[in-house]
Parts: sequence; structure tokens; C-alpha cells
Amino acid sequence: MIQSMTGYGNHTLTIDQKKLTIEIRTLNNKQTDLSIKLPPLYREKEVEIRALVTERLQRGKIDLNITLEKTAQTPTTLINTQIGKQYFDQVRAFANTCSPNISDSECFRTTMHLADIWETPTQELTEQEWQLLREAIAQTCDTVIDFRIHEGKILEADFRKRILLIESLLQQIEEIDQTRTPSIRERIEKHMAEYLPNATIDQNRFEQELIYYIEKLDITEEKVRLQKHCDFFTAMLNADESNGKKMSFIAQEIGREVNTIGSKANNADIQRIVVQMKDELEKIKEQLCNIL
Repeated sequence: MIQSMTGYGNHTLTIDQKKLTIEIRTLNNKQTDLSIKLPPLYREKEVEIRALVTERLQRGKIDLNITLEKTAQTPTTLINTQIGKQYFDQVRAFANTCSPNISDSECFRTTMHLADIWETPTQELTEQEWQLLREAIAQTCDTVIDFRIHEGKILEADFRKRILLIESLLQQIEEIDQTRTPSIRERIEKHMAEYLPNATIDQNRFEQELIYYIEKLDITEEKVRLQKHCDFFTAMLNADESNGKKMSFIAQEIGREVNTIGSKANNADIQRIVVQMKDELEKIKEQLCNIL
């Protein structure tokens, strides 16, 4: 079962008055290119998150974005009342020394502008919260995989259609090739009779040279190998795992045999069919770039 490298998945969960949204987008890429955006609370787990996502999604350009939204109106900063009271007493004592007319409200406003009385509560990631987040990321990856499988089925149908067309064109070449050798012999004999009408020809030598010439134009091995490569490509489509790299190698071998048939055939009809094969193969190669 082949998979596309294009995929999308998202998941939302609520943990301790926090709403987390996990979103993963994937595109085709030769190697694994993982980009992660995390809230500060979860950055300590980035290495583990990378390992988890890479293991499940394997390859491609992967963008993981986790956003955090508080569901309760909890203050992000608090007043340290003990330090604040000490500062207020010091400010009021100092004000009474310098200007006895300053009121307590002015001393209070001055105290509230001091940065030290404000503190941000430190948040720690609990093991329970991490396990819930880990499970949510894994579920999001599973959603991406389902998306990839769906896209892969569409590509698989296209691959099968084009491979069958290449095999059908190969059958046409086979039919033409059956009449090609007698045609070559007849053409050579005609040319010899036309240009050397009175020459005495050594028939044994003629047969030797003719066999040597025809062997150079023989495409039997190329036809057999091309059919084997097409069978192998189809077998990869039926495999349990998706392996776009291996399928790309097979496509290269198919192209090599098609090119050799075209160069050795020395036949206009076969070369026309070879052009059609190349066109179908090029479309296969374009789509293979997006296979996992």
C-alpha cells in the first residue's frame, strides 16, 4: 500500500484549564525536514517529540505546530505581597523624611511601579500532562497517515493505468518486431541487387554479415527486461509498505530499457511507440516524487 507524502491532521485536547491544538502538515521532500513550533512549557520535550513524529511519519517536509490557549481567567503575573509591603513602608518612610505632605496613595502608586513586587508563577510540565500530549501527537500522526493512504490510493490507480499502457505498447513493439528481421533481410538483398547487379556474392559470408548486423539491432533482451521491470513495479504497488525510493529506481530501469529499444530498433513505428512510452514514464516519475 503506497502512501503520499502530502498529509494533514489536527487534534484538540484540554489539560488543566489549558486548550491545546496540535496541527501537522506534510509535503514531499527527499529527506526528513521537520519544523516544530512549541509553547515554552513544552520545549524541554522537543527532542522526544521529534523522535516520535519522525518515527511515525518517516519522510517528507513536516510542519508541527502546537498552540496553547488558557480556558480559565487565571492571572499570568502575581503580586508578591510580602515584598510589596516592605517596599511600601520604605517608600513612605523616605517620603516622610523628604516631604511630609506626600499621601499614602502616592506612595502606593510609586510602590506599584517597582518591578520586584511582580512575579510570574513558574509552570512545570507534569508527567501526566506530558503523556496526554504525547498520545495526542501520536493520534495526530495517525490522522496524517490516513490522509496519506487516501492520497496514495489515487496515485496508485494512476500508476497502474500507466504501467498497463506501457505493457500494452510493449506488446505492439513485439508484434512489429516479429516482422522486422525479415523486412531488414529483404531490404538489404534489394539494395544489393540494385547497386551490385552483376556482382558474385559469397552467400556464406553474406549470411554471416547479415546475422552480425541483425544481432546489433536485436531488442529481445531489452523487451524481456522491460517486462520484468514493469512486473516488479506492479509488485511494489501490491506491497504492504510504501517505498517511493525503490519505485523510483525501478522507473529509472524502465526508462533505460525503453531508451535502448528506441536506439537499437532502427524502425520508425517502434520509435513512435517508444516516444509514447517515455511520455507515460515521465508522468509516473513526476508522481513518484510524492510517494513515501
